[in-house]
This record gives sequence, C-alpha cells and structure tokens, in this order.
Amino acid sequence: MFRGQFTYSIDDKGRLAIPAKLRKQITPESNDTFVMVKGFSRCIDLYPLDEWQKIEEKLLQLNLFNEQHTKFLRMLSSFASDDKMDSQSRILIPKKLLEYAEIEKEVIILGALKKIEVWNPKNFENYLMSSPETYEEIAAKVMVF
Repeated sequence: MFRGQFTYSIDDKGRLAIPAKLRKQITPESNDTFVMVKGFSRCIDLYPLDEWQKIEEKLLQLNLFNEQHTKFLRMLSSFASDDKMDSQSRILIPKKLLEYAEIEKEVIILGALKKIEVWNPKNFENYLMSSPETYEEIAAKVMVF
C-alpha cells in the first residue's frame, strides 16, 4: 500500500521520479509499469500495472450499449497512458495529463493506498480547503466499521 506525501519536481521532458519509499511497495507483478489516468479534482492517478488490470476487469463488465458507460470509458481511455520506470525510477507523464492537472514543475505526490496521486501543490491545497467539513467530521462519516 502506498502512503505518505512527497514534494518533487517534473523535469523539462515531463519525467517524474517515483519516491523510494513508494517504490518499495511496487509488486513484481507490475513489471515497474504504471498506468496514468485523469484523477478526480485535477490530479493524475498512477496505478501499478497489476492494480490497473484489476480495474480493467471491472471496466470490461460495463454495458457498451449504455451511453453513460460508453462515455465514461471514452473519457477515461482518451487520457490513459502507461510507462515503465527507467533506470532512474522515472516515468514519463504525457503532456495532456500534465496540462489537465495544471502541473508545470513542482508536484505533490501522495500515496493513496492502491494508487499514487500527483498534484499541482496549489490545486491540492485548494482541494483540502474546499470542504466545508473538517477532517474529524468527514472521518466520523466514512470510518464506520
């Protein structure tokens, strides 16, 4: 599981180094490959290949004759890309994903359990501040066991 927050930079070619602490959690089944898609709230989601394959299995169950399902698949796949980490543990993030997330140089990298999120720091701060509810109030609603 991916955990933690890191501040990194994207290089001029659009490459992002995956933090060592997060790399330790990548399973051999992923073959050091990530699938990148649009995240919610203007971030980029990075899924190790093995985790993405589980999502694809669920996506294959969508009804292709349902316009909403088809539209979602088109929207998701039009931004989807994959890349294998290079010898310096970097992945190349496509320009259209960087533009979607409004990322220029500095990024916040979040370990989000089964995925990694990449954020423009200002967008991440705005996202956290946008909720009218406090952390404690949200936790009380979602952490019901």
